[in-house]
Amino acid sequence: MRYLTAGESHGPALTAIVDGVPAGLKISEDQINSDLARRQSGYGRGGRQAIERDRVRVTSGVRFGRTIGSPVALTVANRDWENWTDRMAAFGDVPSDLMREVCPRPGHADLVGALKTNTDDCRNILERASARETAARVAAAGIAREFLAELGVEVFSYVASIGDVSLDEDDPMLAAPDYKPLDIELSDVRCPDEEATEAMKAAIDAAREAGESLGGTFRVVATGLLPGVGGYATAGERLTGRIGAALFSIPAIKGVEFGLGFQAARRPGSQVHDPIELDPKAGFTRTRNNAGGLEGGMTTGMPLIVTAAMKPIPTLMTPLSTVNLDTLEPEEASRERSDVCAVPACAVVAEAEVAIVLADAYLEKFGHDNMTDIKAAVKSYRQRLRTLSR
Repeated sequence: MRYLTAGESHGPALTAIVDGVPAGLKISEDQINSDLARRQSGYGRGGRQAIERDRVRVTSGVRFGRTIGSPVALTVANRDWENWTDRMAAFGDVPSDLMREVCPRPGHADLVGALKTNTDDCRNILERASARETAARVAAAGIAREFLAELGVEVFSYVASIGDVSLDEDDPMLAAPDYKPLDIELSDVRCPDEEATEAMKAAIDAAREAGESLGGTFRVVATGLLPGVGGYATAGERLTGRIGAALFSIPAIKGVEFGLGFQAARRPGSQVHDPIELDPKAGFTRTRNNAGGLEGGMTTGMPLIVTAAMKPIPTLMTPLSTVNLDTLEPEEASRERSDVCAVPACAVVAEAEVAIVLADAYLEKFGHDNMTDIKAAVKSYRQRLRTLSR
């Protein structure tokens, strides 16, 4: 299962095409729209979210609510396009009053993209490098999430820190799978702890007053996974690399950890690796989950837990210095309507990326033609594992 997106931040719409979708999968527009709404939410978001009301439109690959085995095409309209029709027109003459973006923002793709493509207008870069593109990813991942749910796999996320404010967790590897989704979704910053939520909101308020932006960390958790999904024989099969690459493809992600992550490098092996035991009902399992649900590039059957670090938004209301591409003189970086903090929204995008990778890996292992055959293959695999563990 793969996706391709197209569209600019202030263009008419964002488009996603999802390939490799099996036939017979029930799809809900409401569920996809719910995920799109979660991506738009979060304390610290900017004015763009007051304009957009993201809704998906499925234009191919689905008939009467079920997939038919062909690529699924989805679009999400940009309501702000009405304010940009002249400046972002696909054809016609350049407006006489067009204001080019010539003051690239430090930390954004503006300058390097302009140098790469030989343009004197950074808008040609920032329109696509914008995190607005991730709305199409979330819509695309709605297909993957429905597929995984049919097989008993759930994917969720929560915010672990914003700026220097962190959620107090004794052992995240044990605590994360037990957090209640409702507690996460009712939090303005998608944090399952009320006290930490208020402290994070205060940090965002302080950053807004100072003209600053804030990053943070979040965790993506997947439960209900079967062991042995993924591969160990070649680099491209390993889920560690595939999930890591998917998360690093999200704008502003600067670090990814599986399980203990960097802490594992500071502990002896006996405090890192997860002892194996045989449970009469569950089969082979682990007494702890420091590996975060992956060993040798494959799922262990324990919850998948991956932590990602997001840098602060590059657009600052108190801009850093840059160089004007026209005059080659020092100047303040441009201001683009932006967020103070988008960590909660980024966590939802990360859910989408993880879901697509996991769905792809399940299709590789259990077939990809139709849901009836896939479910039968999963059932047979479960039975074999139960027989093996007796």
